Amino acid sequence: MRFLTAGESHGPQLTLIIEGFPAGLAVNAADINEELRRRQGGYGRGRRMVIEKDQVKIVGGIRHGYTTGAPIALVIENKDWKNWTEIMGPEPIDDPESVKKQVTRPRPGHADLNGAIKYGHTDMRNVLERSSARETAARVAVGTIAKLYLKALGIEIAGRVVEIGGARDESERPESIDAIRTITEASEVRCLDKEAEEAMKKVIDEAKENGDSVGGVVETIATGLPVGLGSHVHYDTKLDAKIAMAVMSINAFKGVEFGEGFAMASLPGSQVHDEIQWSKETGYTRKTNRLGGFEGGMTTGMPVVVRGVMKPIPTLYKPLQSVDIKTKEPFAASIERTDNCAVPAASVVCEHMVAWELAVAVKEKFGGDRMEDVIQAVEAHHKRSVAF
Repeated sequence: MRFLTAGESHGPQLTLIIEGFPAGLAVNAADINEELRRRQGGYGRGRRMVIEKDQVKIVGGIRHGYTTGAPIALVIENKDWKNWTEIMGPEPIDDPESVKKQVTRPRPGHADLNGAIKYGHTDMRNVLERSSARETAARVAVGTIAKLYLKALGIEIAGRVVEIGGARDESERPESIDAIRTITEASEVRCLDKEAEEAMKKVIDEAKENGDSVGGVVETIATGLPVGLGSHVHYDTKLDAKIAMAVMSINAFKGVEFGEGFAMASLPGSQVHDEIQWSKETGYTRKTNRLGGFEGGMTTGMPVVVRGVMKPIPTLYKPLQSVDIKTKEPFAASIERTDNCAVPAASVVCEHMVAWELAVAVKEKFGGDRMEDVIQAVEAHHKRSVAF
């Protein structure tokens, strides 16, 4: 299974090609549009979320509500394209220097300068348009189909915000995925605790007043996973490593942990590893889940718990100092449209990237050209695991 995305932040559309889903998976545009709506929400979002109301068009691979087994093609149009046709159009122009809104002042914390040096661009808009977090809308669309695939196999996924700018949600996470969803969907910052929500919103408001931005920590939880997804035999087959890569690939993410994560550095082994127990009804389980559902690069059958750290958005309304690449003179970095906190939205993106990697792992282990074949294979594996 694999996917590709194409398109720029202010281009006409985002285009997606997804390959590898079996035939017979129920998918409709409403499912994807609901997840796209979730991505656009959250306290601290900027003006673009008012301009864009993302809607997907299914243009291949799905017929009458079901996948056909062929590559799936999706399109998400950019509603603001009409205001950018001259600036972002593909047609040749006589004088490139006459193009409006050229970017020659790289913004600290962005891909602008590195990309310009790498590709030789004197207008860094060629870099920032693609490196924009706008591309994550495409990933959410892809991840939605992955979530539908996993749900058909009894695997459920939810996400939440754990921290924003130092304000933490210390409440105990419910075991039920439905309970997590119900609570977080009612929260403007996607956290579980009301007092923590107010503290997070206060931090966001203070940052906005100061022309600054804040980051945070998000968490994704997946339940119902079969034992043994991934493998211990090679570095690139360890599923936790693949998920870590997927999470780190999300714009502005700078750290990943599973289970107790970095806290393990200060704990003795007796408070880190998960003791094993067995019963005739459930087979082997763990008494705790400190390792976040993984041992040896493979799923244990316990919930997968992964967290990602998102840095503060680097586009600030009190811009940091930079250097103009044409004049070499110091300037305040240019300002593009921005949020001052996108952590709640990042939680949704993280949820979908984890879903994608889990779906890939399921397909690698169980194969199947038809959904009914995959369902039967997963059910048989569960029975073998309990009887082992």
